[in-house]
Amino acid sequence: MPDDRLILVKNASEIPELRFRHFRGANDYGSIAAVLTISQRADHYDRSVTAEDIAARYAHSLTNCDPTTDIIMAEVAGELIGYVRGWWEQESPSLLYKHVGALLPAWRRKGIGRAMLGWMESRLKTISEAHPRESKKYFQASVSQFQEGATILLEYAGYQPVRYFLEMVRPDLEDIPDIPLPDGVETRSVTPGQYRAIWESAHDSAEEEWGIPEPTENAYQEWLKRPLFQPELWQIAWDKATGNPVGHVLTYIDHEENKQFDRKRGYTEGVGVAREWRRRGLERGMINRSLQAQKAAGMCESALVTDSDNSSGVTHLYESCGFQIIKRDTVFRKPV
Repeated sequence: MPDDRLILVKNASEIPELRFRHFRGANDYGSIAAVLTISQRADHYDRSVTAEDIAARYAHSLTNCDPTTDIIMAEVAGELIGYVRGWWEQESPSLLYKHVGALLPAWRRKGIGRAMLGWMESRLKTISEAHPRESKKYFQASVSQFQEGATILLEYAGYQPVRYFLEMVRPDLEDIPDIPLPDGVETRSVTPGQYRAIWESAHDSAEEEWGIPEPTENAYQEWLKRPLFQPELWQIAWDKATGNPVGHVLTYIDHEENKQFDRKRGYTEGVGVAREWRRRGLERGMINRSLQAQKAAGMCESALVTDSDNSSGVTHLYESCGFQIIKRDTVFRKPV
């Protein structure tokens, strides 16, 4: 059962009727969605969030996180105004203790975010004490370039930027070149029996990327249950000789988000190519096939997120495919 006790927070802001409490289960889904949606709009995130989204995420996508103990919620006069959720991940050779949250704009810069951050760090530190002492351990959080207050808060708390990610958008789906795939590969529709091979191939091609967690059976099962799991839109390249997947774009469309923001956007995500097939034009060909599939589905633009420090020059590849940088996110870390 959810723990409904109030949480005592050191150095909490002197605001009448401000209370910190634990997560109460399904009754909180709608409030979390509302706080997250309003906060993200203020921070220039074009994302829609519903109670159903939160329910699905908490049911299928929480790894190493117990909502009843690993979330702090702030409310004023009984109304939720903010929250922070924490969890941990193995990123060999380090252990990462991550946290993410939201605070309504009207309640920022009043000490509430600092109070929740302090509580969350204490909670994650307690979790870390059960893990091997010899491992390097870091707190981690991400903020966008528009979250100035959150950036100041993290820097004041001793966090340092360690990585930058770019959000890119192709503003139209016109003039998409028809680029032939290299000899020896083919594309075809995906069947359920191929899901695991595609998942394993995607992890193999991404293992050089920064911040990729260890692939586990639990992670695979969660991947299958994601709300935006849309294999009918995927573009998969298969090696004709071996029958193995060697290139992929895990395309998806967030229809609820498009409805909320009155647009027709698809996502060119999960892009990767096996090492032995790189620098042959396969990645560009798969990206353009993904764009064509999005256009055929009625979309008018596409978006993606990429690591700005990727040594393979993938940012330039995306730019050559018509994508433009619209926002930069920063990943911050601090030793536990």
